[in-house]
This record gives sequence, C-alpha cells and structure tokens, in this order.
Amino acid sequence: MNSWIGRFLDYLKYERNYSVNTIAFYRQSLRNFVDYLEWEIGFGAASGEGQDLDIRHIDADIIRGWIISLMERGYKRGSVHGMLSSLKSFFKFLRKEGVVSANPAALVKGPKCEKPLPYFIKDADMERVLDEEPTGNDFKSIRNHLIVEMLYDTGMRRAELIGLQDADVDFALEQIRVVGKRDKQRLIPFTESLKDLMYAYLQVRNQEVGKTEYFFVRPNGEQLYPQLVYSIVRKQLSGIPMLGKRSPHVLRHSFATSMLNNGAELNAVKELLGHGSLASTSVYTHTTFEELKKVYHAHPRAQKEGGKYGN
Repeated sequence: MNSWIGRFLDYLKYERNYSVNTIAFYRQSLRNFVDYLEWEIGFGAASGEGQDLDIRHIDADIIRGWIISLMERGYKRGSVHGMLSSLKSFFKFLRKEGVVSANPAALVKGPKCEKPLPYFIKDADMERVLDEEPTGNDFKSIRNHLIVEMLYDTGMRRAELIGLQDADVDFALEQIRVVGKRDKQRLIPFTESLKDLMYAYLQVRNQEVGKTEYFFVRPNGEQLYPQLVYSIVRKQLSGIPMLGKRSPHVLRHSFATSMLNNGAELNAVKELLGHGSLASTSVYTHTTFEELKKVYHAHPRAQKEGGKYGN
C-alpha cells in the first residue's frame, strides 16, 4: 500500500502542484490510516508495499472504524474531516489508476460539527490601530505597521504576503499581483493611502537594507518567515481589548467581513480573497450586532415612536 501512497503524493506534487504543507498533511493522514489497519485491526502487513494487504479489501465499515478510533483518541472533528478527505482523494486516485473499481470512502461521512464563525475585528477598532503612528521611524517599526495595514486592506494570506516581491506591486495601476494557493494569481487593487505607506516603507528599506527581491524583508535582507509575521501581527493588535484571537488570518477575516458589511458583492469578495468557490466566502456573511440593529431600524415598525431597538 505504501508504494501507492508514494505515487499518490507524487501525483499531488508534480501534477496537481499542491503545497508542501498540504502534501505533508495527506502523508500524515494516510500513514495514520495504514497504522490503524496494521496495529488496531491486524489487517495484514500494511507496511509491506501492498504485498500482504489487498487494497480492494478495504470497505466503508473499515473506514468508519478508523473514524471512530480517531475520535476516541481525541482528534478534533475538523482534523478528522480533513483526514477523511485525504483518504477519499487517495481512493479517487486509485480508482483513476484502475486499482479499485469503487471508492469505499465516498459515502462515509465524518463526525458532525458546527463550524465556528471566524474571528474578526470591528471597523472602529481596526481604524484605531491603523491610525496610530508607528512606534518609531526605524525600518522594523515602519515595516510592521505596513504589514498589518496591507493584510487588512487587501485580505491576502500570510504566505502570500511573505512571497510578495517588488515586481508584484504596480504603483501606476495601483494593484498588487498575488500568487495564491496552487500558484493561482489574482490582482488586488489598493488605495492611495496604502500606496503612500508602501512608498515610505520602500524608501527606508532601500536606505537601510538595500534593494531586495522580496517586498517585505528582515534587517539582514532575507525573506520573512511565518512565525515572525504572526508575532508582528499579534503585537500590533495587542491594544484591542476582548479580541479572542490575534493572527494574520483574523485580518483576512476582518477584510472580508468589512467588505460585505459595507455593501460589496459576495462574488467580488470571493475573487479578492482568491477562493475557489462561493461556499468558502459565504462564511463571512455573518453580521455584527450593530449591523443587525441597522437592519432592524430600517423596518417600518422600528420607525414608530419608541420603536428603536437597542438604544
């Protein structure tokens, strides 16, 4: 079985162009399934390159047993769903290769779970953070302030910001070319105010660090790394009280929520975020309590004297 897993992972890497992290998750998920087959139900020598384990003998009941074992071992429901999805993709590949005639995981459902609404920052709180001047005029202070501004103003992912290069920023057309998941490219427009901040940053960067390939860099000229961006954002957002989570992705959530709450079309936000489907974007259609009050005030009954809600 391991030989087919190896071929499947190569297929994801070279033909589907999946990211390193995604392929690592698939590998871990399938390794977990093989361990379950071998150690928990004694289903042949699962690690024997398929010699003692006939993949065609795996059925839906075996897969359901694996799902139950994951839950019993304390795996979160979201992780279980992801691992099941990996297995489904693997059997879909095996069917494409003619190894199996049907996908035994196709009709297996993961554990029910309520998807929590994404954390987001209210517009007023975000404005206060962005209106504050950088703590200093040095390179790092100006860079860190711009990182938060750009993540919030464009909705780009942390990895997309890290990979941003000077050549991707078109100041004349006021747009940024972003390379997203699976190397998909999209264009994101930016405002005059963000342009001014970028110009100011580049001036300091070029003076103190020198011209570089990547837009955002460390003082030594090297590219940023994920944990550094996370730490920068967390520190910059530390002044917002009662914020349950402070991360680059929260700024992406906040961008999408603000866009939708202020009248942007769902499909337009989908394109700006680089989502493959509207289903991924629709999670941001939640509204704040203040937005709900605005809707209520628009109702004819709320226009009557004493009918104001929440005042």
